[in-house]
Amino acid sequence: MPSAKVRRPKSRRALLREVTLRNPMLALALVLSVVATGGAESGEISGGVVKVGVLTDMSGPYADNVGAGSILAAQMAAEDFGGTVNGARIEIVSADHQNKADVGAALARRWYDQDGVDTITEVVSSGVALAVQAISREKRRVFLATGPGTPDLTGKNCSPVGVHWAYDNYALGNVVAGAAVRRGLKNWFFLTADYSFGHALEEQAARVVKANGGTVKGSVRHPLGTADFSSYLLQAQGSGAEVIGLANAGTDFINAEKQADEFGIKAGGQKLAALLVNLPDIHALGLDKAQGLLLADSFYWDRDDATRAWSKRFMARFDGRAPGSLQAAVYGAVTHYLKAVRAAGTDEAEAVMAQMRQMPINDFYTRDAHLRRDGRVVRDMYLLQVKSPAESRYPWDYNRVVETVPGDRAFRPEAEGGCPLVTP
Repeated sequence: MPSAKVRRPKSRRALLREVTLRNPMLALALVLSVVATGGAESGEISGGVVKVGVLTDMSGPYADNVGAGSILAAQMAAEDFGGTVNGARIEIVSADHQNKADVGAALARRWYDQDGVDTITEVVSSGVALAVQAISREKRRVFLATGPGTPDLTGKNCSPVGVHWAYDNYALGNVVAGAAVRRGLKNWFFLTADYSFGHALEEQAARVVKANGGTVKGSVRHPLGTADFSSYLLQAQGSGAEVIGLANAGTDFINAEKQADEFGIKAGGQKLAALLVNLPDIHALGLDKAQGLLLADSFYWDRDDATRAWSKRFMARFDGRAPGSLQAAVYGAVTHYLKAVRAAGTDEAEAVMAQMRQMPINDFYTRDAHLRRDGRVVRDMYLLQVKSPAESRYPWDYNRVVETVPGDRAFRPEAEGGCPLVTP
């Protein structure tokens, strides 16, 4: 016999909307009840708990960049908030979506329908994120996308309860490809992960290359989780392009970079441009192979005193490993969400989103950012360069900040995204 679904208790505001249409006198009684009890309290929190679901890659190519570190970041956010909000306990749950849209969608539905999850965060895979955003919109729950790159989350697939927190492929293309072309590297060939994330990353980088007077000689696409890149790298090498743009991430990027050395691609004069690199990727490669690489990111742990202070707390609980940007982003997104729940006095998605848009975003990760109508958090992006082994002074001292790119220059203008929520 199938188990019965657990229905979330309706908040006072939801009850008031429903009852007003049926019985105005009962609606008045509800209003008086809210006034008598002070309004915003744990009674406005469905189920008496604020439950945050970290849906992440625990076993696949992105596990080092998100995974257990993202779960820890969410736990730290809850702890730093005091463990409660408006009298309701904060609970963190987690699961592995295996980078499969059907698995991620099934987990999201179960969390929302049966387990009382209020918000889902992380979801590094773009395909999974698009599915989870659609379900979150249907179920009227806030979705905090910190890991995925596809700009469609704030474009044609935007949602009134969707937030795209850290980076996106449009910004990466602007920052990395633009910098490379300005340095004279104008002839490109792309080696691309064959799913929505890789396609969007290649598309955005190619747009920037062409807009700055460069040319694209072609591309080749590989499956997610590829171990042998030989045939793809031979095509890229044979193109004669000055730059081979790696439109992939995680272990795919690491394997492609390592095998490119085996084929003598860099020794032959061709450059590799990594369009998405996270700190754990550089650690896995080693500075001897990664040195000189230009990359874009929304966070670097050693950038200033505030980033170092939080990162050292994280490292003390994570076997000495420094946080990558996607892990730190979970802390920032969950913290902002909890602040909005506190200010709204409820976990009702529309009320929380209104507060998230109203409040400026300021913490160790983010400076003076804001949440747009399309769900995009507009923040500074950084052009980073990997140090040489001789330049690195201590463990995880891998990058230097070359340039800070303001958010309004890095990200796609709101009017150009095609989000139906945006009106002229």
